[in-house]
Amino acid sequence: MATAHQLGPFRLDGQAGILYRGAEPVGLGQRAVALLRVLVESAGAPVSKDALIKAGWAGLVVEEGNLTVQIAAVRRVLGQEPGGGNWIETLPRRGYRYIGPVSPAENESSVAAPMTETTPGLSDKPSIAVLPFQNLCDDPEQEYFADGVVEEIITGLARIKGVLVIARNSSFTYRGKAVDVKQIGRELGARYVLEGSVRKAGRRVRVSAQLIEAETGAHLWAERYDREFEDIFKLQDEITLSVVGAIEPNLREAEIERVKRKRPDSLDAYDLVLRAIPHVYPATPEEAVKGIPLLERALALQADYADAHGLLAWCHETLFVRAGHSEEDRVAAIRHARAALAHGRDGATALGLGGFVVAMVEHDRATAFQAFEQALALSPSSALTLMAGAVALAYGGEAKRAIDYGERALRLSPAQDRANYYSHHALSIAFFLTGRYEEAANAARRAIQSGPNFSISHCFLAAPLAKLGRLEEAKTAASRVLALQPSFSSAGFCAALALPAALADPLQEAWRGAGLPT
Repeated sequence: MATAHQLGPFRLDGQAGILYRGAEPVGLGQRAVALLRVLVESAGAPVSKDALIKAGWAGLVVEEGNLTVQIAAVRRVLGQEPGGGNWIETLPRRGYRYIGPVSPAENESSVAAPMTETTPGLSDKPSIAVLPFQNLCDDPEQEYFADGVVEEIITGLARIKGVLVIARNSSFTYRGKAVDVKQIGRELGARYVLEGSVRKAGRRVRVSAQLIEAETGAHLWAERYDREFEDIFKLQDEITLSVVGAIEPNLREAEIERVKRKRPDSLDAYDLVLRAIPHVYPATPEEAVKGIPLLERALALQADYADAHGLLAWCHETLFVRAGHSEEDRVAAIRHARAALAHGRDGATALGLGGFVVAMVEHDRATAFQAFEQALALSPSSALTLMAGAVALAYGGEAKRAIDYGERALRLSPAQDRANYYSHHALSIAFFLTGRYEEAANAARRAIQSGPNFSISHCFLAAPLAKLGRLEEAKTAASRVLALQPSFSSAGFCAALALPAALADPLQEAWRGAGLPT
């Protein structure tokens, strides 16, 4: 049976686990793609709910509502084509049936090796996901503050060696969704879930939090705090320590003390950083220019604020790499990265971001790798450090360590995290370095699925495809690179990132074969 199917304007690559519309991957999760594949392979015939659940959630016991949600997601995507939303027919009390157009896709030989999604397994360590706290303020713009409270709690928990903490970007995908805690635990591989609410009024803050055992839904701990804003750091530490005590009471006191770290002296500077974070994390030029003024104001209030320096360095790195290679942005990125490393010796965020920018812009990889290791010694669950480190290590030619960092980051930040393209991108480079071209192409596809407009991921799809002799596919990927980044040249790219010859030479050879400018 064909493993790639043409569904009108869509192409379903079942083995790769990706649905395309034209040449563009569609933002549809792997579980939804798996369900669509089963339906298409039985086109015109009913498929029972049990068969679909088995295909999408192998080995798991899930409620039927999960299937309904995934089918709705598929219908929304197919609905981009007039009438496409009706291609999946509901059969009451029986299941579903695909009744839309289907034919074998052209270029069958291009189908990639299997890329299956697995639900993250539970670690031997206590694992926890901290959900976004509900903003109960009358002002919806105060949501940044609620997110900041959660960010600090995650940072505190990540400093505990005996606790595995799911990354912020993964747990925040559940914002505003009525999802059962048991389902969240299964999808994120978390044994515990922390949820709560925040209300800020003037200089007063009220925070409610509750800890739930995901498997049973049992409430293990709950508390409400009323504090002055000046006590916000103490409040965050109280919540963190209460959670640690509830899920792992045998952790040594010395480990619990690791939660406490140097905090900014200026609460106004802290507030500005919280406002900036939503503009920094997308790592796009459009958002970076919004975050820069806020971070500059924070540093005007407190010049040694390490996290502010790290975030500002990331903003300027984003502008330098993706918005014109301005010398001004390059210099600013390095200056703030160095300041983050100097002032942030006890903080994983500052060390991780500082190390990333120093590696990518200044090309001082020795300093960067030292910073990553120091950050992970402080916060073993810092997914941000692992993602940034994986990319820097891969570009530095250290394939083995890059794979280790990338795979660890994906464990902490499961498939829902759209920032995962950093990890998949790093893996595609590392696999290419080691001659694992099929795996490199698959990782590049994963990166493109998470971040379709990141031109470099398309570069690292073209390269392994060219090495595999699949030149038509490689040229298609190369055309997408030039559509996103018309000024791209292989020599300029390798020089700007100071790539080692072991990576630069085979890359440029592969890119020539794919038709990219030299």
